[in-house]
Amino acid sequence: MRFAVRVTPKGGRDAIDGWTRDDAGRAVLKVRVAAAAADGAANAAVLALLASRLGLAKSALTLVAGQTARLKRIEAEVSEADLAAAFGPPP
Repeated sequence: MRFAVRVTPKGGRDAIDGWTRDDAGRAVLKVRVAAAAADGAANAAVLALLASRLGLAKSALTLVAGQTARLKRIEAEVSEADLAAAFGPPP
């Protein structure tokens, strides 16, 4: 399953701030990480945080779009029910 994530690098701590809607009305998971957006450190931190919350290995998640953008598209080997259980239901 693919889902959108809005990342705030250098956010002070690693945390998942819940779901929101973007300007187009799509559900987006807000994530902040302490890592800076240099050399892929923030991307790696996001994948590690999401994998931890979902109870998966980091290799079960793939960053499929948004390598250098705040809005990223993640592909994970999970169902919608798994996402809702880990992060709450999307709006």
